[in-house]
Amino acid sequence: MQADTLVALFLFALTTSITPGPNNMMLFASGVNFGFMRTIPHMFGIGTGFLFLLISVGLGLGALLHSVPLLYTVLKFAGGAYLVWIAWKIGTSRTLSEGKANAVPMTFLQAAAFQWVNPKAWVMAVSAMATYTSEQSYLFSVMVVGLIFALVNVPSVSTWAGFGSVLRQWLSDPVRLKWFNIIMAVLLVVSLWPMLR
Repeated sequence: MQADTLVALFLFALTTSITPGPNNMMLFASGVNFGFMRTIPHMFGIGTGFLFLLISVGLGLGALLHSVPLLYTVLKFAGGAYLVWIAWKIGTSRTLSEGKANAVPMTFLQAAAFQWVNPKAWVMAVSAMATYTSEQSYLFSVMVVGLIFALVNVPSVSTWAGFGSVLRQWLSDPVRLKWFNIIMAVLLVVSLWPMLR
């Protein structure tokens, strides 16, 4: 892979990983509600789940979805429904979690599994594989795309959890927290719009 293609791929991975979307909205809210340390499994789950999705798309799943559009549509709307449910949970949360038994952040496995129904993750994976792989050295280029995303993804998404944890003290006021969670829930639902059209 040429240097200019690698730079373009790095910038694509960075911008798609760090810009607002379902994962980053959930991490921001998790950072506020649970703190940075308790959100770490969620962050690594995103990175791992997306890497497996990305490689799977590169190794043929993308072609399958292209040939069976109904499957892609079902995944897209299942992901949308799941995100609306998560938005409801965030929007109705009224207290910061201090290790309460009934309030837990998303686990590593939940975050990894979520990537498979996350519309933005699918768009990112299909776009990356369609744009940055080479017919001449296809398998190698699939692995390079995966490696670049693996290097960029977790540091990028962790900034959102970090921002959330920085605001944690300020949002310890119940009224501020209530409105923050409502706004985050609305933004999470709004983040679906470009992907569900």
